[in-house]
Amino acid sequence: MNPKLNHLTSSLQRALKEPLPGQIAHKKMARFGRKFSFHHNESPKLAGVMILLYPKADDIYFVLIKRQGHPLDPHQHQISLPGGKKETNETLEQTAFRETYEEIGVHPDLIHIIGPLSTVFVGVSNFLIHPFIGIARETPIFTPEIEEVKTLLEVPLNDILTDKNIKVTDMVVRGHELKDVPYFNLAEKVVWGATAMVLSEFREILGTVGALRF
Repeated sequence: MNPKLNHLTSSLQRALKEPLPGQIAHKKMARFGRKFSFHHNESPKLAGVMILLYPKADDIYFVLIKRQGHPLDPHQHQISLPGGKKETNETLEQTAFRETYEEIGVHPDLIHIIGPLSTVFVGVSNFLIHPFIGIARETPIFTPEIEEVKTLLEVPLNDILTDKNIKVTDMVVRGHELKDVPYFNLAEKVVWGATAMVLSEFREILGTVGALRF
């Protein structure tokens, strides 16, 4: 394994044995800040997503995708982690594996799951998202599913550790103007909402292992 990735893997394995920062980290990137509701109804739809880490050019990267613009998808055109809805008779970890394979073509055999992060509820679509951290020992060969993925974005891990990449903006989403939306500026894209909240917790966990730059 790449030495940097080996070091990061060991650090994350230790960090994930401790209590997760969860809502404290999520609030930093939640649109309503402290007023954000973390409560969900009794029967949300379940989804699994993957933070896939891998070595590339002596650095560590992870993948984001820009989704296609399906009219019925409330998250159309948004930047997200690979992932999707849980199917019957599979675990949420299996969901994250399957969706990662279906959306970007990385086979589950090439990924080692380190562990889960805290769940995030998305009220607009009634999804309870279960994120997982996965490691690929080699740089994957990506084959995006064109029906689901418009663009695949490879992001250096250091980009979420860089304070200047956390910003606030106003935006219009589905005809509604949103004010003061916190986001990550990654790969020159606006990464906000649930994906930003997941990455915020991941950023906090990286900080617990010494705020290292990998």
